[in-house]
Amino acid sequence: MAYKNLILEKEKRIGIVTMNRPNVLNALNSDLLNEMLEVYKELEDDKSIGAIVLKGAGRSFCTGHDLKELMSLSPIERRELFGGSVKIWEYIARMTKPVIAAVHGYATAAGCGMAAACDLVVASEDAKFQTPGVDIGIFCITPMVPLSRSVGMKKSVEMLFTGDLIDAKEAEKIGLVNKVVPDDKLIDSALELAERISEKSWTALHIGKPAFYSIFDMDYIHALEYARDLITLASTSEDTVEGVTAVLEKRDPRWKH
Repeated sequence: MAYKNLILEKEKRIGIVTMNRPNVLNALNSDLLNEMLEVYKELEDDKSIGAIVLKGAGRSFCTGHDLKELMSLSPIERRELFGGSVKIWEYIARMTKPVIAAVHGYATAAGCGMAAACDLVVASEDAKFQTPGVDIGIFCITPMVPLSRSVGMKKSVEMLFTGDLIDAKEAEKIGLVNKVVPDDKLIDSALELAERISEKSWTALHIGKPAFYSIFDMDYIHALEYARDLITLASTSEDTVEGVTAVLEKRDPRWKH
């Protein structure tokens, strides 16, 4: 599929998705959101891809929904626009392949939500995060969901209620970011992490990643029982046989990617 609002590259076993609306700091309009969902589906179905890196072209990662488009839409159309982000975040949680956000510049509003919805976040030292909805009269309700799952109640409430901008080091401290790197090392660091993950057992990730997100919808006892049954099933896979055999034979496993 040809994409107009993003760039898709494939390097080794990594899919690199670049939001490509740099003139508006990669603001999310309907076309970009639709293409992002399609590119994730394409990469999920591509057996040569083991991990995905999401980044933004130009000066910033993403500054949220396109406000000009938003104000031109009817209420029903606005639901579709906001729903575009929600569909992507839901899909990331269901995907078997990890998605790593490489954040530079600003990640604000739904852009902050887009980063929080990714499985892992690598940020450059210049990165800044914000949920500024209270400053423009529209609370960041949809970004609130992945944000609160990443940083917990008190810090997410502080960000949401004040609209304060936080830097990369603070984002790392509160759990929104996994790693902060020098600006010129951002993409290499994200790709290195993606490559490391893509070399792991495909079967283990295929089962484990969706399971990780599934347990958030369960109470503690149900989650434990679900995990017990799933790990029993997973233990019968070819990758488990290969991995355990490799340990016993003191060699590296040879995964069938």
